[in-house]
Amino acid sequence: MKRLVIIGAGIGGLTAAAALARAGLDVTVLEAHVYAGGCAGTFYHQGYRFDAGTTLAGGFYPGGPMDRVAQAAGIERWPARSASPAMVVHLPGGEQVTRWGDERRWEERRNAFGESSLPFWRWQERTADALWALALRQPAWPPQTASEAIQLASTGLNWLREDWRNRLSPELLGDAFRPAAAHLNNAPESLRDFGDAQLLISAQTDSTQANALFAASALDLPRRGVVHLRGGMGGIAETLVTAIRNAGGTVLLRQQVKRIVREKGRPIAVETRRGDSFPADIVVANLTPWNIRPLLEAPLPPRLARLPERPADGWSAFMVYVGLDEDALPFNLALHHQIIRGRPLAEGNTLFLSLSPAWDTGRAPQGRRALTISTHTDLRPWWDLFEHDRSAYEQRKATYTEKILRAAEQVLPGLRDASDLALPGTPVTFQRFTRRAGGWVGGFPQTNLFRTWGPRLAPDLWMVGDSIFPGQSTAAVALGGLRVAHGIATGLGMRLDEPAAMNMNALNTRPEIEYS
Repeated sequence: MKRLVIIGAGIGGLTAAAALARAGLDVTVLEAHVYAGGCAGTFYHQGYRFDAGTTLAGGFYPGGPMDRVAQAAGIERWPARSASPAMVVHLPGGEQVTRWGDERRWEERRNAFGESSLPFWRWQERTADALWALALRQPAWPPQTASEAIQLASTGLNWLREDWRNRLSPELLGDAFRPAAAHLNNAPESLRDFGDAQLLISAQTDSTQANALFAASALDLPRRGVVHLRGGMGGIAETLVTAIRNAGGTVLLRQQVKRIVREKGRPIAVETRRGDSFPADIVVANLTPWNIRPLLEAPLPPRLARLPERPADGWSAFMVYVGLDEDALPFNLALHHQIIRGRPLAEGNTLFLSLSPAWDTGRAPQGRRALTISTHTDLRPWWDLFEHDRSAYEQRKATYTEKILRAAEQVLPGLRDASDLALPGTPVTFQRFTRRAGGWVGGFPQTNLFRTWGPRLAPDLWMVGDSIFPGQSTAAVALGGLRVAHGIATGLGMRLDEPAAMNMNALNTRPEIEYS
């Protein structure tokens, strides 16, 4: 039996592990931290369970990404409740836009942005339907072998035939090479602010830079089955860990990998800092390219050998984890909010707030609630201060914390007085706890079709996570995990337990997800 070692227990790695363990491989997952999930994990602090980074879970609709993961992994039910609305967006002028996933979204858009905005939203939805349908068919993008290129060509031709019938193909082909802003000509400023801020959290860039195809998919989150997980975002990882173990696989925590041992270019073992060695015929690294490179000795795979010292662009996050009195919360408040204060976006000018649900009593002490607040931030200034002026680093952290808490009071008046805990996190914090080099999070900005990497780095050496297609979000990295599992299984002459590709019409159905 082939021995598979997966480095890192993020959602992509756990998805691949669960599918391949169920298919019969000898699977071992090694995680450096004390809990699984990575940036989509949940940690415990002073009686609270806070989502570490990712706070929004999507893709939970019939036939969608998380449904396909559940079927491939043998998961009967996710510990989830549907979230409606998905979020409320607060524009700079004080207007609020509620992001509904059902038909209410059209009236909301009309009221917020005017009748003239509706053609943009029709383009966005029909493009997103086509792109998600393609992604769910497991396209090998970018293709790395002749067989993958043939598979992609076949899938793409079928996709184009469907779209020609719908007269979409010329527009889709044009959008492959232009930014989303091409569809926002003469759009009101409020729609540009809204679109740019939403794209920042889902595509890591704004409409002037985001590829139009990726942008349409990224803006589609509310229609993709947003849920709240019992116990926080870590509920996804915990459910996958259980599935791996039920299938005979192993998940080991506190096992930080220090080296991938190779012979003749192929992996033979994975060594950890605790002195353990795990034999491996296949290795999957649920890491960024910058984290994989130090684990390998020369000769490096070509693309890793050409890797710059750090990402040329991309983001980290500044976080504030807050424990607060639930009596201070407005009645019937939505649990996710984005606040847009102005431009330039990021650095506290855009915030994302996520509250723990009242029904999830394990997230906080009695009468309290857990709140995670985040803003995009450039990781470089934080590291410059941390390494050369520690007092200035601490001062910047305090300034950002106060700025963000003050801004969050737009949604939660009296937040600072109602809080008994406000724990900040910087890019330095992200590196310490998630091990992501430099605290770089969110993956590559989706500026063009070729930003993401192919998952196969070398013979029997794979990468998974937000650096491969389709990129960011739990749903996207889960699809990437299934892609890697398919690639490994195909190479071994095996098949995964997964349904056939779904019909595009299923994308418009609403999920019926109950908490369990």
